[in-house]
Amino acid sequence: MALITDIIMSGLISGSVYALLAIGFSLIFGVARIVNFAHTAFYMLAAYCIYFATQKMGFHPMWGMVAAVVLVTLLGLISYKVFINPIREHEGAVLIATIALAMIFQEVMSLIFTGSYLSVPSLVKGYFTILGVKIFFQQLLTFCMALLIMVVLWILLMRTKLGLAIRSTAQDREVANLMGINEARVAMMTMGLSVGLAAFTGAVVVPLTILQPHMWMHPLIMMMAVVVLGGLGSLKGSFLGAYILGFAEALVVFLAPMGAFLKGSVALSVMIVVLLIRPEGLFGVYFEEER
Repeated sequence: MALITDIIMSGLISGSVYALLAIGFSLIFGVARIVNFAHTAFYMLAAYCIYFATQKMGFHPMWGMVAAVVLVTLLGLISYKVFINPIREHEGAVLIATIALAMIFQEVMSLIFTGSYLSVPSLVKGYFTILGVKIFFQQLLTFCMALLIMVVLWILLMRTKLGLAIRSTAQDREVANLMGINEARVAMMTMGLSVGLAAFTGAVVVPLTILQPHMWMHPLIMMMAVVVLGGLGSLKGSFLGAYILGFAEALVVFLAPMGAFLKGSVALSVMIVVLLIRPEGLFGVYFEEER
């Protein structure tokens, strides 16, 4: 039973992190058709912001989290306006630009913080025991905050005018423009929401991980696998795919010898198997240009 509890807790946390990242990525892809490879680099920047605010400037972790989300979201909007928007219609150029942007962020963090492995103390101390397994309050807080932000995002998308504009633009940009929706403004706001989700993910997960300049690469691979598995542009698919791969990782880590080295490849194998059966993913959507 202890092993099962470990697998469940690890799968829930990993799945929640991947879900937040994948949903943010799917939002901007669905609205503006932007494949943002720098998405998880913003996640990394938020984690480093919290480290700097708490360990170097002495801020309370909660204020450091708020500052990190705000600053990284602003940086994302500036990056979109300066680097991505002018070449938005050229998909190949956007791919190259976002990869270059992620590499720039990585090198800047390497110069500022060197390649040292850093950590941030937990927001809450202590643990409780279930079936002989220690469940740390920080793990529970991370999972609950991830669920809360996903519920808030669902309410935003389904119950507000902005959410209606985002869903309409993602469904059909031309019709959305004809109906009076400012597609450029919606894309800008969606980019802010997308980067904000990435920053929030970095903020809640930073006490559970080790900071280093390459920490954005593995989440990027897993996020892309989740998005492809769930279906490009499908938020429901991203949510479900994230937990499928999160639990696949947890099963490999706890059950297979040297599982920590195999978790990425096994999760990607799950994605490939699903795509062989359903090439469009679990909840693939068709864009207007494919109709």
